[in-house]
Amino acid sequence: MPNTYSKMYCQAVFAVKYRKAVIQDIFKSELYGVIGNLINETGAKTLIVNGHFDHVHCLFQFYPKQAVSEIMKSAKAKSSKWLNESKLLEHRFEWQSAFGSFTYSEREISNIFDYVKNQENHHQKMTFREEYLKMLKAHNVDFLPEYLFKELE
Repeated sequence: MPNTYSKMYCQAVFAVKYRKAVIQDIFKSELYGVIGNLINETGAKTLIVNGHFDHVHCLFQFYPKQAVSEIMKSAKAKSSKWLNESKLLEHRFEWQSAFGSFTYSEREISNIFDYVKNQENHHQKMTFREEYLKMLKAHNVDFLPEYLFKELE
């Protein structure tokens, strides 16, 4: 077959190591922009990056030749390096090694985009753990409760 045609979308969700609420209003927009650009550098196409004080949601389009794990590995490693080199925090910054990824059809993208866009409002009603559990269950993902992100302390 001469060409491969696809349109695949992914929402990836990852948290700050130890679930520390360190993503501050003063730099969060710039951080989300950096993450979006890093996703684009992999050949994927960022639609939106947003989050809350302790986690990030990335919605992007990707292609069959790409592995979501490689896209996230690059975005997470390089964004934490950027954050550390920018000296925006007093301590060393790291993301948790794990992430969640969920795929969507074209007809769902508008709703998912709005969902990611409205993270601040969303988290006035629901914790990150509750949100993440809801996503896992909605996608019928098998999981072990002991490995889920913990609540903020």
